Amino acid sequence: MASVRFENISKVFDKNVTAVAEFDLEIRDKEFVVLVGPSGCGKSTTLRMIAGLERPTSGKLYIGDTLVNDVAPKDRDIAMVFQNYALYPHMTVYENIAYGLRLRKFPKRVIDEKVREAARSLDITELLDRKPKALSGGQRQRVAIGRAIVREPKVFLMDEPLSNLDAKLRNQMRAEILTLRKRIDTTFVYVTHDQTEAMTLGDRIVIMKDGFIQQVGTPREVFAHPANQFVGGFIGTPQMNFFQGKLLKENGRFWAQVGTYQVQLSDEKQERLFAADVQPQQVTVGVRPEHLQLAKAGIPAELGVREMMGSSVHLHLTAMEQDVVAVVSGMDDSGHFMNDIPASGQVFLAFHGNAVHLFDPASENNLEWPSKQRKVDSENFMEETVLPD
Repeated sequence: MASVRFENISKVFDKNVTAVAEFDLEIRDKEFVVLVGPSGCGKSTTLRMIAGLERPTSGKLYIGDTLVNDVAPKDRDIAMVFQNYALYPHMTVYENIAYGLRLRKFPKRVIDEKVREAARSLDITELLDRKPKALSGGQRQRVAIGRAIVREPKVFLMDEPLSNLDAKLRNQMRAEILTLRKRIDTTFVYVTHDQTEAMTLGDRIVIMKDGFIQQVGTPREVFAHPANQFVGGFIGTPQMNFFQGKLLKENGRFWAQVGTYQVQLSDEKQERLFAADVQPQQVTVGVRPEHLQLAKAGIPAELGVREMMGSSVHLHLTAMEQDVVAVVSGMDDSGHFMNDIPASGQVFLAFHGNAVHLFDPASENNLEWPSKQRKVDSENFMEETVLPD
């Protein structure tokens, strides 16, 4: 088992296109870390550098205590599961899983034991004699995972392994990956653009944009305390609502104002703002949809569309001349559907002072967390249409 350490890593492709910049991160031994971000953010390039498929332009990359910048992929003791499975079509499932072990000249008895053990754990024993063309997408993904785990690598790399599966199978495979992680107990680095996968799988999440790390933290940390407006909007479904507002200070207490609606911030937020020496100013106020409430007074909004989502209802509204989404409960305490949710017309939105996120309109940094600020200069950074991320 091994840690992975990036020391000021950058990757520049031809024509001075920078994919990854100033990347500093330590992935601890046996930790499950997810790299997440939109297409073109540099997450797959980062994974390929760990695998040895791309060489850093500058900086140092360590696996364990070994500097691996110039170490060939075959000598890094890593295993990688690709988005497209990368199975050999002319080989059976058994032969695909055993291939890497045969290259390393393991004894036939050991190969057979490892292949069958992996097949049992992934519930594909009955598929061992089939060719990949006879398998479903989920079965092919299990085979690709089986081929990787039989090698017992120091580091397990997964590049968007669930993106080709349907929604139901993705949910099932997420649970299987968590079970697999507990069983083989090795270091995982997982790349996805799906923030739901990131939130459910990772011990820590690395959120990237334009080649830069925006924030590193546990799923709870990045959801509750986004470092900047990008993270606040990227993590969470539906995404966070943003309003132009003001941060006021009256009688030694901070208040957030949107339009004519004012709310006093919670004690925890008061402490952080005072500690950061924040002054009254114009701010961007972020409020998650599930923290918006229908009220008798507050921010005027015009209700457009209702989406029934089972136990909750997504309300699409227009407020402060912009689109807003609120998520409200569709059921009462006794489990019956509520009939008093309006279908159209004017309503009022309110929120509590502990649900407010305050961002600087210029830098987009979270005013409560100055230590997490990162200046992002996107000039000359990779566009999705230029290179894969």
